Amino acid sequence: MLAVLAQMSLLIACGTFWKTFAPAHISASAHRRALTDLVFYILLPALVLNVIWSAPLDHSSLQISFLAACGILIGMTTMWLVLKWLKASRQQTGALLLAAAFPNATYLGLPVLNQVLGPHSRVIVLQYDLFACTPILLSFGMLLAQHFGDNKSAVHPLHALLKIPPLWAVTVGISLNLAGIPQPEILDSGLSMLAGGVVPLMLIVLGMSIRWHSLRLRFMGLLLPVALITLVLTPFCIFGLSQVIGLTTELIIPVALISAMPTMVFGIVICERYGLDSELYAAAVTLTTICSLVTLPLWFHWLSVS
Repeated sequence: MLAVLAQMSLLIACGTFWKTFAPAHISASAHRRALTDLVFYILLPALVLNVIWSAPLDHSSLQISFLAACGILIGMTTMWLVLKWLKASRQQTGALLLAAAFPNATYLGLPVLNQVLGPHSRVIVLQYDLFACTPILLSFGMLLAQHFGDNKSAVHPLHALLKIPPLWAVTVGISLNLAGIPQPEILDSGLSMLAGGVVPLMLIVLGMSIRWHSLRLRFMGLLLPVALITLVLTPFCIFGLSQVIGLTTELIIPVALISAMPTMVFGIVICERYGLDSELYAAAVTLTTICSLVTLPLWFHWLSVS
């Protein structure tokens, strides 16, 4: 795990370096947006379709989705209780609730688990994220952001979901899978080739998305609970719940590790759209990502011996 995280950190550092020293004829945000769009609209849907089409879909898929939803509920509820004792504005409250609830399952979880546990873990990550986290974020999460934010412009959650290409790929993949249609070899090769670019580009984009300047001492009182909930409490609860519902042994470790991922980067977009405190959310992403370099190896070691 330490060797894998060192490799991941190198790619994240490349993203940070590129953000700072990219050619001046294009802004850093434009560079990041171009890479994000490439992954989001082409490469990630190819990976999702390739994996979901041939993956076994059974009751374990429902268990993974259930645990993902429980992780969101645990994180958000705990943060809501903590905020009763902390002084935070409405915009900060909305940002912190999102930050504590939604893990960076795909953009960090996919690269880490793919390297540590092998390619078979990709379907678990995608089911955890695309069967539960992303739909909940773009429905309930957006309604929550609209409630706490300054921007009250109504965006119907269904419209937001329809604009997510990976979810379309999930729908097509499930349909082809359940219909028993075999994947042509030429299509499998093409999708695999596109999917190969997902992991390195995701990590580079993650490095470009981290806002180091957002880490301020005045935020720490609000950020430390987010880090503890995201990196410690939620994965511990998910580990316990996975045993209660009878999740198979080979799924417990990947599901618990996914739930231990730092705060989801995509939430910054939600915060900016609805007028939440995006700087505070970005600081949560930065802090939890840094701390996860320590907590993830500890979780992996503990889960392995357990």
